[in-house]
This record gives sequence, C-alpha cells and structure tokens, in this order.
Amino acid sequence: METPGNLFVVAAPSGAGKSSLVKALLELDSHLSVSVSHTTRKPRGQEQNGREYWFVGEPEFRSMIERGDFFEWAQVHGNLYGTSRKAIEERLMRGEDVVLEIDYQGALQIKKLFAYAVLIFILPPSWDELRQRLLRRGEDGHEVIEVRMQNAREEVAQARHFDYVIINQLFETALFDLKTVVHSQRLKYVTQCRNRSQVFAALDLL
Repeated sequence: METPGNLFVVAAPSGAGKSSLVKALLELDSHLSVSVSHTTRKPRGQEQNGREYWFVGEPEFRSMIERGDFFEWAQVHGNLYGTSRKAIEERLMRGEDVVLEIDYQGALQIKKLFAYAVLIFILPPSWDELRQRLLRRGEDGHEVIEVRMQNAREEVAQARHFDYVIINQLFETALFDLKTVVHSQRLKYVTQCRNRSQVFAALDLL
C-alpha cells in the first residue's frame, strides 16, 4: 500500500528511552504526528487516555481484533497492544507523516503491510545501563525488572530486521539521529517524486 505520507515505526526494549525520544521529536517536528495505540494495560503515572494510549478492557480489545480494527496487535509483558487501521490510513492518505511507537512484533507486522514503512530500533548503550534506567524509573519491582531484562534480550536480537538502529547513550545525540532519519526519508527520490510531483513533472522527471 502506497500513500502520500511517510510511516515511521519506532521500537525498543522497555527502558531504552523510546517514548522520551518520540515525544521530543514530535515537539520539534510539526509535520509529524503520532498514532496512539490501544492497550489493555493500566495507565502509569500521569498518562492520559487518548494521549499516550487508548486504555481499553480486554473484552473490548478482543472485539476489535475480531472486527479487523487493527493493522497489528501483540501481547507484550502480559498486556495486549494494537495499532488502529483507520487512524493510520486516514492520516497517511492526507499526506501526513506518522510515527508509530510499538514493540518489535508489531513493527515487523507493519513492514509486511507497508513495505515502504521505515523501521527504527532504539538500543541501550549496555545491559547494565538498561537495568539502571528501569530501576530509576521506579515503576516496577525487582522481579518485574528481571522479566523485562530477559524480554529485552529477545527484543534486541530483532534489531537486525530494522532499517535503522540508534544507540541511546546520550539523549541529545540519539534525538539528533532520529531527526536525521526522518529528514533523510523525506529527501529520498521516491518520496520527493510523490510529494513534489508538480516540480518533477515540470522537470520532465515523471
């Protein structure tokens, strides 16, 4: 499926800084919007329904699966997450650039549906640093953190299937790298041809 807008998919193990990077990117790039996923997990801290996620019960989530409302869905850390088909299609067809912040399972599913989707994986600089970030976050107990660390090894192993890999050692450097990926995609020949068709036609490039 080809659309006027670009689709960026960002994945990372828990604690790698994915959400913080995407939030900062959105504040800097007015031409980029985030697609809010649905989840069955409970809100954390100051999270609001419709901002970080659409928080729904499992029965409602299962009904949405049966109706085909999701492009992709997966179970992560015991909770269900899904990406709305309608929300993404409408934005992309309007020519908007959309960023998805999802797990690697969903990212790989999206790539099968949108071959042109740009997959970006965020890596921690080390396992020790990832553990420290999870501890500093103060949201989970020791046992939960150990489970997240085990899952992280499986998740990191999937980075080879992504188009770009960013190591989040220094936040500002990682943010610059993320901005660079987005800007580079917008300058690709096929993207420019699609979005600046009048210029290309005037130059006899179509």
